[in-house]
Amino acid sequence: MEFVDTNVDKNYCLILAGGRGQRLWPCSRESCPKQFIDFFGTGRTQVQQTWDRMTKIIAPEHVYISTTVQYLDLLREQLPGVEQDHILVEPIPRNTAPSMAWANHRVSEINDDAVMIVVPSDQLILNDEMFQKNVTEAMAFAATHNTFLAMGVKPTRPEPGYGYIQTDGFVEGSIYQVRSFTEKPDREFAKMFMDSGEFVWNTGIFVSNTKNTRTMFSKFLPPVLRNLDKQYPHATHEQEVAYMDEFFPSYPNLSVESEVLDKLENVCVMKCDFGWADLGTWHGIYEALPKNNDDNVVVDSDVYMENSHHNVIKLPKDRMGVISGLDGFIVAEKDNVLFICKKEDSSALVRKYVSEIQLKKGEKYV
Repeated sequence: MEFVDTNVDKNYCLILAGGRGQRLWPCSRESCPKQFIDFFGTGRTQVQQTWDRMTKIIAPEHVYISTTVQYLDLLREQLPGVEQDHILVEPIPRNTAPSMAWANHRVSEINDDAVMIVVPSDQLILNDEMFQKNVTEAMAFAATHNTFLAMGVKPTRPEPGYGYIQTDGFVEGSIYQVRSFTEKPDREFAKMFMDSGEFVWNTGIFVSNTKNTRTMFSKFLPPVLRNLDKQYPHATHEQEVAYMDEFFPSYPNLSVESEVLDKLENVCVMKCDFGWADLGTWHGIYEALPKNNDDNVVVDSDVYMENSHHNVIKLPKDRMGVISGLDGFIVAEKDNVLFICKKEDSSALVRKYVSEIQLKKGEKYV
């Protein structure tokens, strides 16, 4: 079944592809983070799969990609058909709010009545048809409402590595007002959130019309783009890029979650049913992927296992793993690092280990 949006010509997309992917270390490295890896051996990397998914819903010429200069060559290699002016190359990482602000400015120069959806490049979507339906409904809502709409899914476990959105008053359909946002609570609070039935997981997918986004972001972001418009009222692509190379670092390191979901009014959330997992954590991968008879998740690896349960195993192609008597662990190897960690603790500990290894042993391990 196809879902048709009559406002399709106004619909745009931004794919976020600038993250460093530290929580899937050591398989995701700073030199080649998870969005540029064919993690599951499907023949397509995560950013390629995200492109495939979004261009089934939105015209390819309306899809933009945000990344940092560090990953530009990787992106061009993996998505060679994307036009140069559809890649927003940030000189340094500044998190999701500045990325969305720049893309919103670019799109509004083309169509000031546009609606833009922002999607991370490292997510697992289990039901593409329902995803298309939810996205179409969300964009139609944003086209007629000056609100910022997050897309959430019902929690399936008390996961401390995710963000939680508390719903408030009913708006329409599957859309509710947002009462509060909590980023990465401890496990006890995550369980309370899940048991209450009032919370959904934040997928990191956001929808808003360009006029609303511009007004909203002007409340907390420096006037970088407003100054661009003053200096170059009708900036060429080359002028805009040169200007942002110089002034993009003026943005603080701000996420959409911390500045929009947690602080601004007129923010809504849609309860979605497309089946979702954040592929940014080992625990998330375990929960999302099929298990074998012993409840292990083996990710594109050659492994012989005995008396081992509830593990995640990810080894290089040229390795044979023999694992006996292991329960509830992450075992991951890439290049010069072997990582073994209790699965329950992995979401919180990976970044700690990366920082400590980087400090004590140097860049070659991260």
